Amino acid sequence: MGFLKRTNKKFDYQPRFYKGEGSPFKIEHKLDQFRTTTGKNKGIKGKFSDAFDDLKNSDKSVNKTLFIIIAILVLIFLYIIDFDLSIFNKN
Repeated sequence: MGFLKRTNKKFDYQPRFYKGEGSPFKIEHKLDQFRTTTGKNKGIKGKFSDAFDDLKNSDKSVNKTLFIIIAILVLIFLYIIDFDLSIFNKN
């Protein structure tokens, strides 16, 4: 029953003009070696904990810039929906 045991054909394809190191078919971002959230296949809890640890250990200028951008976006959103600030005044 040799016709039931099929194996996949393997090809040894080499790109004609590729002169780099490693496999040309490996898809990897240039900055993956510096990221802590890429690499191992972890669950969603592990990915979130790595992301929060990375955020805690980052420099303060990034956090400050992120806070300013979020504040500007919130103010633009409040302007679009015509939010009335007079509810905070005690009259």
